[in-house]
Amino acid sequence: MSPEMIGFSFIVLGFFLIIGRILRLKIKRLRDLFLPSSIIAGFIALLVGPEGLGRMLRLTLGEETFLREGVLTSEIVEVWSTLPGLFINVIFASLFLGKVVPGLKKIWLIAGPQVMMGQTVSFGQYVLGLLLSIFILTPLFGLSPLAGGLIEISFVGGHGTAAGLSDTFDALGFSEGRDLALGLATIGIVSGVLIGIALINWGQRKGHLKFIDEAIALTDDEKEALSNFDTREQKKVRHSDSLEPLAYHFAIVGVSILIGYFFQQLLIRLEANTWGVWYDIHLFEFVPLFPLAMMGGMVVQVVLTKMNRDEYIDRRLINRISGFSLDVLIVAALATIELTVIGAYFLPFLALALTAIIWNVFAFLVIAPRMIPHFWFERGIGDLGQAMGMTATGLLLIKIADPKQQSPAIEGFGYKQLLFEPLVGGGLFTAASLPLINQFGAVPMLVVSILLFAVFLLTGLFYFGKK
Repeated sequence: MSPEMIGFSFIVLGFFLIIGRILRLKIKRLRDLFLPSSIIAGFIALLVGPEGLGRMLRLTLGEETFLREGVLTSEIVEVWSTLPGLFINVIFASLFLGKVVPGLKKIWLIAGPQVMMGQTVSFGQYVLGLLLSIFILTPLFGLSPLAGGLIEISFVGGHGTAAGLSDTFDALGFSEGRDLALGLATIGIVSGVLIGIALINWGQRKGHLKFIDEAIALTDDEKEALSNFDTREQKKVRHSDSLEPLAYHFAIVGVSILIGYFFQQLLIRLEANTWGVWYDIHLFEFVPLFPLAMMGGMVVQVVLTKMNRDEYIDRRLINRISGFSLDVLIVAALATIELTVIGAYFLPFLALALTAIIWNVFAFLVIAPRMIPHFWFERGIGDLGQAMGMTATGLLLIKIADPKQQSPAIEGFGYKQLLFEPLVGGGLFTAASLPLINQFGAVPMLVVSILLFAVFLLTGLFYFGKK
């Protein structure tokens, strides 16, 4: 692929982002759904690309018709298909850079119930997904046992994780998993906002919400402000005059990814010379870089904090780098979905989506009140939003339920990520889940998931729930 085509592909991607932004501003229903411009842009690109307009023209006018690939050439699609696997590393490397990290005791006291709730929901998704795979999806529809991991990858993990695992899906012979996961992630985001706001209005009528007195009716300005809401603490930041701040922060992210790459290669070599040889067990060669890039970012942040140099990291600039990467990833991933895959596996796709949504709502309505002793609605609604596909959805729902931040929901949700994201939602367990299912089978993985689910559920119910 020529450098000119790579550059042109980014120009075209930017054009679709502008189209997505304009449509979001002009169409009220899109704003009501709180859909990011990147998701709108990705769907527009999908509709006018080879899988949308191109397929329709080929079916109606023949394979050699003009615009048989839509308005996107195969070269552009080829470039875009590689972008999610690259930009997901930037996103995960940025997760903890510039964040104020409190002591473990403080995290546990403030966010402990939300940590247990989040882990319970996540491993419950694995349990249900694997049960579906073992008893329905594999025997009846011939879907790979790896489908058992799709619910957690798509709903808690979201578009970034689903797209970032593309190479792993391919390496394990389940390439259709990427398209199914991206479709499920989209269902999760849309249903998360709709169901979340409906539950907030229900909670207000039932008296579960302590800080709002009437049903939610947001102005357009309030919706825009909520869409850009961020819980992370901002602190005084120092910038070096010797290097442009954005370039410096990009370099910090790059160092974090490099450390993650070192960890990855170290683990691959360790495996190749130990249990890989002894027991023919190979896992780390299938684990992608991005969860280890996240660990690299944590290492960089800890080192800079110990050296009293953490004031040189501006969380706002890190957010800009991460946000740009996420927008690029989402547009590229959605635009390159193969709709024929979702069509071929529509019933399994529907079963996975409905199972995930029902479980997430059940966990919020039944488990959250028993696990979170104080402000269960305000705190639990954030976990519901995150379990539907995006941390931003969780923040959005908390901000609607507790507009003046009078409960510990926002603070607890922010602290929760420090003990939540390293494991699931794109963390180490999420990244390793597909190789583990492939290596040991769906049934052993189901047993492990049930055990972990039980540990988090019982700890939440009997340790935090009794307080």
